Amino acid sequence: MKAIRRFTVRPVLPEPLLQLTELARNLRWSWHSETRELFQSVDPEGWQAAGGDPVRLLGAVSATRLAELAADRRFLRRLAVAAADLDDYVNGGRWYQSQENGVELPAAIAYFSPEFGITAALPQYSGGLGILAGDHLKAASDLGVPLIGVGLLYRHGYFRQSLSRDGWQQEHYPVLDPNELPLGLLRQDDGTPARVSLTLPGGRTLQAHIWQARVGRVPLLLLDSDVEDNDAAAREVTDRLYGGGSDHRLLQEMLLGIGGVRAVRAYCRITGHPDPEVFHTNEGHAGFLGLERIRELEREQGLGFDAAVEAVRAGTVFTTHTPVPAGIDRFERALVARHFGDGGELSGVPVERILELGAETYPGGDPGVFNMAVMGLRLAQRANGVSTLHGAVSREMFAGLWPGFDPADVPITSVTNGVHAPTWVAPEVVRLGARQIGVGRTEDALSVGGSPRWDAVAEIPDQDVWDLRRVLREQLVQEVRDRLRASWRQRGAAAAELGWVDSVLDPDVLTIGFARRVPSYKRLTLMLRDPDRLRRLLLDPERPVQIVVAGKAHPADDGGKRLVQELVRFADDPRVRHRIVFLPDYGMAMAQKLYPGCDVWLNNPLRPLEACGTSGMKAALNGCLNLSVLDGWWDEWFEPDFGWAIPTADGLGADEDRRDHLEASALYELIENRVAPRFYDRAGHSGLPVRWIEMVRRTLVSLGPKVLAGRMVREYVERLYAPAALAHRALDAEAARDLAWWKGRARAAWPRVSVEHVETLAAAPVGGTAELGATLTLRVQVALDTLTPEDVEVQAFAGRVDPQDVIRDGRSFPLKPAAGPDMEGRWVYEGPLALDRTGPFGYTVRILPAHPLLATPAELGLVAAPVETDAGGGVLLR
Repeated sequence: MKAIRRFTVRPVLPEPLLQLTELARNLRWSWHSETRELFQSVDPEGWQAAGGDPVRLLGAVSATRLAELAADRRFLRRLAVAAADLDDYVNGGRWYQSQENGVELPAAIAYFSPEFGITAALPQYSGGLGILAGDHLKAASDLGVPLIGVGLLYRHGYFRQSLSRDGWQQEHYPVLDPNELPLGLLRQDDGTPARVSLTLPGGRTLQAHIWQARVGRVPLLLLDSDVEDNDAAAREVTDRLYGGGSDHRLLQEMLLGIGGVRAVRAYCRITGHPDPEVFHTNEGHAGFLGLERIRELEREQGLGFDAAVEAVRAGTVFTTHTPVPAGIDRFERALVARHFGDGGELSGVPVERILELGAETYPGGDPGVFNMAVMGLRLAQRANGVSTLHGAVSREMFAGLWPGFDPADVPITSVTNGVHAPTWVAPEVVRLGARQIGVGRTEDALSVGGSPRWDAVAEIPDQDVWDLRRVLREQLVQEVRDRLRASWRQRGAAAAELGWVDSVLDPDVLTIGFARRVPSYKRLTLMLRDPDRLRRLLLDPERPVQIVVAGKAHPADDGGKRLVQELVRFADDPRVRHRIVFLPDYGMAMAQKLYPGCDVWLNNPLRPLEACGTSGMKAALNGCLNLSVLDGWWDEWFEPDFGWAIPTADGLGADEDRRDHLEASALYELIENRVAPRFYDRAGHSGLPVRWIEMVRRTLVSLGPKVLAGRMVREYVERLYAPAALAHRALDAEAARDLAWWKGRARAAWPRVSVEHVETLAAAPVGGTAELGATLTLRVQVALDTLTPEDVEVQAFAGRVDPQDVIRDGRSFPLKPAAGPDMEGRWVYEGPLALDRTGPFGYTVRILPAHPLLATPAELGLVAAPVETDAGGGVLLR
């Protein structure tokens, strides 16, 4: 019979074992091997059955075994050491606390994300965005950065994936009981659960509990709408990650952004944690947090809307993760207006002003939609992409928000993603590094980096490296066979049909991994472009290749599901099924076996549509070589010493079929003629693939320190969080009002601001040429309307030009006021222009707004430049 009510019965731990609860409830165990080994020793079989989850383990261990452990002095000593180590980790000073650079760092930072991949035991992620968010929290914890994570608790998570007999993706949504997860309710001083509440149209309310996970030093707050006081529809708001229609998604994002700010305020009030000075939104899903902070400032400090916007922007960081417009949430304006209009949420905040924040007011924009990324950029003074190339793509993509500026001047920077090495590096790799580097230094190097420590990897003997690679490959082979057998049983196969699974993969064969989400641009099936050629590679008698593939298609993406089915059907072929496999239900637990066990990590997206691609980073940290299109992080750090670049056919435009044909051919060519020969080259007396092993070393030494999440978080602190905190402190109520007033004055005057005349005073080029190192002296006449020289910056902008006379890689040279204003209000500016580059060279002049509280001159999106050149201006030198 089915139970009508469900609850969790927890064991009562004996007094000597109480510290096990604290260790289990802090998710540091997910990346701290000594703590995991301690729990494994509690009950090795139970640990396996619990999937490596200490909370589940403690819920199932017998009272008899607990009594034995309570009397086991050796175990109690290990427990005391582990508990003391956690206490030191959580409460001791770390990198952040040791910074003495003259800048007062933020007291706290709130980090909002729709998903967090911390551990398989807390399945609140779908893919790279969530895993990145989890690694961000872990690295912040290791560094001592005072972060507060904010997300939603999805009662069904994302989905579990299986396959039908014919290879079609099946989705399953198991119910998650928060009481069986490593979570605890945030409670008021009187013991009642803390709640946040949102107002919905029609007099309804949406209430949410606040669950707390402890990620080392970092609290992670997860909002849960499954509250008895909600109506049935409201209880389902946090049912599934990325599920439901537009109204459902809008409610999720309102709860994440608006409810998330309220949850942070409740947490800080209850625990005494410092209030955040900086708010970081990881993609646009949490963008509504800016609206809640505007409401707070209007109500608590009496700021008007414009001044509140300026105060909010100063302390906000926005990270975009998508290089394609289709990856951005866009809602119908009418839907947003209904939720924020009369009787809706944020009463008192003008709904038309809210709608303006998300309006696509640029060429090609849709006036009928509300764009979450656009709102995120308008409410953040600092924004970034997640790799150097993605930063450039983002500047192009969002250039319409800064009309008149070249994409290079759009104020979106980049911080290249990193991965949390203690989570993703196999224990065997750590142990080998410990022998070479030293035990204490290894954990430090994995968490934070440091070139001298990573350089020591170069001294590891060839035989040790190769033996390690074989051990990891063998472990992967066993993992694949176990998962493949389970998958076929789910597909309806009988045990008697599956004897062939025992011969799937070979621990001595070159192993290629490919695992990621399955949108079309990641091209899961590019490897199948020429099936016969792929078969020949797989079955080569001298240099065979084997491939492990995994990935989930979005439940609503039938195109992605067809790609999965195409791959599965190829892998089901008895001729090749021992050489290529598709593993369903890709997640963190699988990934932690897959990355170390592969020799090559394959990535073949459509360039430049991969924002970063951190799976290749995780593989690299385990000595796996990358074979990838030059996209995301690989475009930034690729060198032939430690991997291969798949050539791309970028110039073919809309001819997708031709492009895929060329790039697939290039992929086959690389595997057949460069990758496989290098792996199987055993020339020399050692019988080892010496050149391959050297590439593994170069991967670890060169890429290791770069791909760490610790490096990434330090960059966020130094380049974004610290400046945002300074800007936040500078913008008190009075300063916010003054800045809003100044911006209004600048915008009103700007249509009448112009560059009227440009002339060269001395050292003018002769015959259209000039010598390197020469200096031009410019005189410029400008009209500033009601603005003064204190309100603007007049610049010469110069550099090499392309055949269309567009300045590339330009530099700005400030010009200074020399006279004015005249009777008509015009000013004269003068200054030198250094000719510091050879070749085609050109310059122009531009006027930008200037104010001490602007993060960048491009912030307002206002620029004035010559409408047309005259005989003395806009000179082109060749």
